[in-house]
Amino acid sequence: MARQLPATSAATQGLTGQLANALSGLSPREQRAVRLAAWVVGLGLLWWVALAPAIATLRMAAGRHAALDQTLSRMQAMAASAEVLRSQNATPAPARELAVRVIDESTRALGPGAQMALQGDRVTVTLRAVAPGALAQWLQQLRINARVLPVQVQIQRGPEGWSGQIVLAGPGLGAGN
Repeated sequence: MARQLPATSAATQGLTGQLANALSGLSPREQRAVRLAAWVVGLGLLWWVALAPAIATLRMAAGRHAALDQTLSRMQAMAASAEVLRSQNATPAPARELAVRVIDESTRALGPGAQMALQGDRVTVTLRAVAPGALAQWLQQLRINARVLPVQVQIQRGPEGWSGQIVLAGPGLGAGN
């Protein structure tokens, strides 16, 4: 005995009727085989359409979560760096005399291979055989303490260190300061 399914349109009712008639013409053994095949096809479609993509997403979730955590950590580190720079730059630029004095003292600390010349609102520093680490530290000190940055750099690395000229400028060296 075939069970009637609720139909929403005439076409669906016609198709349902034809299927019911075709099933009723089969022997009970064939009806069970057709129902079993329909279940297998239905379960296969359920797996293919609903379950397999969801399971694949769950398997990839741990890797994606770790990658996103790493990205979040990098972004938080960059935000902390930006906050440090913002707080360093929140203080007003030092007076011209103080900035020049900081540049002069820092340059003398580089040793005899570094000389400073003040030209208007810029300072030119000539370097001869300055160690890379000392140069990096010197530039950082100038950025923080004198609020100046290199605006023109012509240096070359030799066997004994960096040589050339660096032109510095910044708000602390302004003529009206």
